[in-house]
Amino acid sequence: QVQLVESGGGSAQAGGSLSLSCAASGRTFSTYAMGWFRQAPGKEREFVASITGSGGRTYYASSVKGRFTISRDNAKNTVYLQMNSLKPEDTAVYLCNAAELWSAKNYWGQGTQVTVSS
Repeated sequence: QVQLVESGGGSAQAGGSLSLSCAASGRTFSTYAMGWFRQAPGKEREFVASITGSGGRTYYASSVKGRFTISRDNAKNTVYLQMNSLKPEDTAVYLCNAAELWSAKNYWGQGTQVTVSS
């Protein structure tokens, strides 16, 4: 079992920036692929970004590419999402995901609210 705790959510103006963090438990953090998803009211949960265990490869949804950056610090058991040039449509609950590849299990954080106003 992996526990994930997001932080850093809040409110920002359009064009502004926010940084999210996801702290994970355990001593095998580097073996998990990590990702960020988001869900707005009345909408389906959608993929935002992901990063491989070593941090060597990253993947982004087309809607955030060029604006968001995912990174990880395995020594701190933490994954980050730097969000720049925010838009009102980025408003959502952002959830951290850990993929335990050897067992095909997925773990989720509780989510953190991001609100972007115009």
